[in-house]
Amino acid sequence: MPAVNVHEAKTHLSRLLARVEAGEEVIIARRGRPVARLVSYRPRGKRQPDVLKGKITVPDSFFDPLPERALKNWEGGE
Repeated sequence: MPAVNVHEAKTHLSRLLARVEAGEEVIIARRGRPVARLVSYRPRGKRQPDVLKGKITVPDSFFDPLPERALKNWEGGE
């Protein structure tokens, strides 16, 4: 993963985009410290409501109150 500085990234953005389209990742650095990663855009698939309907079940006990110890852990206690 090659790193380029901000000035080079601004100057050669089209070239960097071509490299990214070819499957490469490019790190953009400011003063030698990585600040961003340029990667190829992959659109997410279309969401489908109810895709798991009928395939999973939630037991009634899921809605029971948590034990006192678990509640303390969630609240930052011991």
